[in-house]
Amino acid sequence: MRALIQRVTDAAVRVDGAVVGQIGPGLLILVCAMQGDTDAEADALVAKITKLRIFKDEAGKMNRSLRDTGGAALIVSQFTLAADTSRGNRPGFSTAAPPDEGKRLYDHFTVRMQAEGITTANGRFGADMAVSLTNDGPVTIWLET
Repeated sequence: MRALIQRVTDAAVRVDGAVVGQIGPGLLILVCAMQGDTDAEADALVAKITKLRIFKDEAGKMNRSLRDTGGAALIVSQFTLAADTSRGNRPGFSTAAPPDEGKRLYDHFTVRMQAEGITTANGRFGADMAVSLTNDGPVTIWLET
């Protein structure tokens, strides 16, 4: 699985102009299931994200995790993270998981985040979404299992 995480002070996702998911301080997680991914990859990604020390401590150093801060996660499916740009000018997405499997893994990822005690909000899988955020830092990190 692939994820692009951004430390945010707030983030929201809208579908057809209506807010479907919104958080305050925490992480915006753009996530993509790749062909061949299993629950194990989703679980490993959740473990990494929840423990990643990218929030400031009292001394201003990035030394606290999402768990430590009690922050929330806005989880948004984004198959374009599977983009292959190695040839030509039009990205290919053939390495992304098929939609049914992608949705299943996206849902599994969300359930596992909640099981770790993280408050979550979600986008809508497969929808045309408008995502807004205030990136804190800015801190943006690419992760892959």
